Amino acid sequence: MEDVYIIGGLRSNIGLKNGIFKNMLPEKLGGEILKCLVGRYDLSEIDEIICGNAVGTGGNIARLMTLYAGVSENVPAYTVDMQCASGCACIDIAFSKISSGQCDLIIAGGFESTSMQPARIYNKNDSRYNEENPIYWTAQFSPNEIGENVMLKAAERVVQKYNITNEELNFWILESHKRAKLARKKEVLSDIILSLDESNYDEGIRDNMNQRLINRMKPLLFKEGKITATNTCLINDGAAFIALCSKKFIQENKVKPIAKVVNTSLIGVNPLYSPVSAMKAADKLIKSVRLTYESISAFEFNEAFAVIDVMFEREHPRLIDRYNKFGGALAYGHPYGASGGIIMLHLIKSLQSVSGKYGVCAIAAAGGIGSAILIERI
Repeated sequence: MEDVYIIGGLRSNIGLKNGIFKNMLPEKLGGEILKCLVGRYDLSEIDEIICGNAVGTGGNIARLMTLYAGVSENVPAYTVDMQCASGCACIDIAFSKISSGQCDLIIAGGFESTSMQPARIYNKNDSRYNEENPIYWTAQFSPNEIGENVMLKAAERVVQKYNITNEELNFWILESHKRAKLARKKEVLSDIILSLDESNYDEGIRDNMNQRLINRMKPLLFKEGKITATNTCLINDGAAFIALCSKKFIQENKVKPIAKVVNTSLIGVNPLYSPVSAMKAADKLIKSVRLTYESISAFEFNEAFAVIDVMFEREHPRLIDRYNKFGGALAYGHPYGASGGIIMLHLIKSLQSVSGKYGVCAIAAAGGIGSAILIERI
């Protein structure tokens, strides 16, 4: 296998649904980040662009984005939909194609606009078609379940199965915002964030987050439930891309990489308990390379629900200072197709901040799929 390196990456600010990017076409949002990434690192002879997108208009929107960005029409681009894990899946595919010797330079990541998510309607021949209420927003992820709240239900099931307490959940709501606000104050992420369309902040970070506000939140699904609007990520718009390359590319172009991709993993779990897949994917990955959790200097888990944080803390209580060092999706948000690229960029920054060696990012996806990636800082 060939070694695979990360040259660098960029992300947009993360906007709320109908927020700072509400009027920006998703393909243009992604295209601006792509164009600036190509320009910043003077990337030519790109072999492929692999792009995650979960709720866009379809029709290989990655190709449309690439053309909007002004990248040569000779560069192929294609869209990957693994829902929340789409961005990580793209990095995973890029790793495989470069390590196998098929490619030397790939840009991978994703973009999302929930503000412009198109309404969908099942065909009238489909048994799922509902004449009285034909529009649906959430695809079917499991043969045994369909509806708009399937991910919330999955998180609630995890809470019940593992007897997760409100106190455990509340800690991570406050901690995520605390860490994100401190990172913003210190501008530790400023060099990987590109301001677009006069956007200059991550819209989801709530300065007023406090225990009193948390206590006022009502359960989203059931009267006795514990999943609320504060321990669940918001709905967002954003884009993030990473440039990955071979050792040959580095030598020929005299590029200095910032990290090396060591290995990746994918795992399937019961889709009714999908949030557990992030931890399961990380377990599989770390075991595959014969490392231990203690040997990992930084972790970035996509914080779609605070239950994901609690599961990490229960297994590795002594490592929580290495976990989501700059806050997670409870603060920043979760623009589905872009989140894999976002957490990879944050992971690299976290490793750099502590001069660490190994870092792991992991993400849980609808349908019960977990994705994880191990990198080594250079």
